[in-house]
Amino acid sequence: MTIAAVAVALSGCVSRPTPAVLQPVALKNDPAQKVTILAVTNRVFQSKENAFGNRWATDVHYDRFVFSVPRDRNGANITYPSSKPDPKREFVITEREKLSLDALVQDAAASAAKFDGTAAVFVHGYNYSYQEALFRTAQMSADATSMSAPVMFSWPSAASVTGYVADKDAVLYSRSQLDALLTALAKAPKIKRIVLFGHSMGGFLSMEVARQLKFRGQNDVLAKLQIVLAAPDIDVDVFKSQLGDIGRIPNPVVLLVSKSDDALSISSFVSGERPRVGLLDINDPLIEQAAKAERLTVIDISSLKSSDGLGHDRYASLARFSGDLVRAEAQMRTNGKNIGAFVFDAAGAAVASPFKLAGQITRQ
Repeated sequence: MTIAAVAVALSGCVSRPTPAVLQPVALKNDPAQKVTILAVTNRVFQSKENAFGNRWATDVHYDRFVFSVPRDRNGANITYPSSKPDPKREFVITEREKLSLDALVQDAAASAAKFDGTAAVFVHGYNYSYQEALFRTAQMSADATSMSAPVMFSWPSAASVTGYVADKDAVLYSRSQLDALLTALAKAPKIKRIVLFGHSMGGFLSMEVARQLKFRGQNDVLAKLQIVLAAPDIDVDVFKSQLGDIGRIPNPVVLLVSKSDDALSISSFVSGERPRVGLLDINDPLIEQAAKAERLTVIDISSLKSSDGLGHDRYASLARFSGDLVRAEAQMRTNGKNIGAFVFDAAGAAVASPFKLAGQITRQ
């Protein structure tokens, strides 16, 4: 496979949103669902467009966005606003406000009437623009009916199919900024748990930051972390090394995997056929053994629909099952059965819980 073929496979024919979609629109008689997103980025601010590009910044920007999200949505698909936005079918930003870090942390802990003590941080993957990551966060928040405003951390991805190496460097550059965000959230008395949700290369960043927190002796922050890695683009041996450095933390690391993820297959090819964590085959008995040895929760999400044609964005469809997932996870944790390899049954979720095994989980 040539580099050109890799680029074609990754890019497809989908048009990408411009920074214009970030500009707030005043809507009259808006019937759509309202979603608030807190955004953090170390991308360079482009004042002319009032947007963020792909260059690396030395400072960090904090913003609050309010979205109008269509109630009748087509799965995890996102329809970006047109020149004449239609809130019945398009995602539209209606409010935008700059924040300080302190104000963002306060919002993360007090933006909902029934805050349950959990803050969620989404870290996007390779080849994402700021606006793509922001709208994806809005989609997941709307589908999950979040109890508090989720935080998007957008590192300076080149947003280019040929920028794989540059994105890896940008991830490493962004460790301290994500570290600072998690530390600030963990210090908030009302925040008892932080779900760190890293997709693809964002999963690599999430693990690197957890490793950095360990080296800095920030066990108080690690104790609040629930790390969830969706389709993690991490070399298997690198991941083992990261786990060894981090050591045992209270909440097991959760891996959302699929052996039919074509984007990760391409990543493996580009990396010299090195295996990726997101491609783990849970039917392999060795995976079950490794999960137990390393205290991991490995869930195959192959049954979920993907909209990118590569099977790499299945995680976005998982949000609408969040309530069932939380209940299932709590029961598994109570029973001491949250370690090992499992299968997510999306079809079964339509009539019952998303998992099957004693009514909830199917162990492989």
